[in-house]
Parts: sequence; structure tokens; C-alpha cells
Amino acid sequence: MVEQDTSQDLFQGAYIPGTASLIAEVDKRVLVVLRDGRTLIGFLRSVDQFANLLLQDTIERIHVGKQYGDIPRGIFLIRGENMLLCGEIDSELESNMKLDKVSIDEILEAQRIEQEREAEEKQRKENLLRERGLIISKDFGDDTYS
Repeated sequence: MVEQDTSQDLFQGAYIPGTASLIAEVDKRVLVVLRDGRTLIGFLRSVDQFANLLLQDTIERIHVGKQYGDIPRGIFLIRGENMLLCGEIDSELESNMKLDKVSIDEILEAQRIEQEREAEEKQRKENLLRERGLIISKDFGDDTYS
């Protein structure tokens, strides 16, 4: 008996809108970008009608400049409303990245420095606007969970 690749034949080339299209990605390595800015990479094991995802062997990838670091996270359940983007990873393209992999400690330190720099820049801009008579509400702008 010949085993067929059903992921290609599942929809017979038809476009299926919504979460049903994620069924073809089950058991593949995917990259997921969350609303809070985190990037997760893992094997998609399950998906439901609400686009809730279950990833196995998950890593959190942090990019800072031309460097990146991977933090192992294990099994990760992602609520569908927190997902911005989900797509299959092309192993060939990933291996040809022009980024340097660094240790977890190095990337976390680089991320902390970058976040401090961004906070200082944001404060500088707010001060300039305030000097000109404009006040930016704290409720306006970022869509974060902080």
C-alpha cells in the first residue's frame, strides 16, 4: 500500500478561508507571530475552529539587529485571538539566513538594551510634543498587554 501526502490533496487546490486552511499545516514546522510581538517556532500539532494552536518543541526566537537567539519553550498553546501571523517555515531559506545565532544570555541582554533605548526615544518624543503643547494619552498608541 502506497502512502499518499494528503496535505496537498486535502483541499484539491481550492482556497479555503478561515481556520480550516490551517489543517493542511498540521505536523509541519510553523512560525507564529503573536500580538505582543513574540515570535514562536514549533511543530503544529492541533488547531480548532477558533484558530487556537498547539505547538510542540516550541522555541521563542528573539531578533535584535543582525543577531537572534532561541529560547526553548516546549509545548505551547496559543489562543487564536493572540495570533497575528502563522506560516510554514522553509528549512532551506532558514538555513541561508544572514543572521548570527547567539546564546540566550547574549540575546536577552541585547533585547534589554534595545528596549531601554526605545523607551528613552519614546520619552524624548513625548517631551518634545509636550513642549509644543501636545499631550499624548497613555491609552493611545500601543496595542500591548502591559
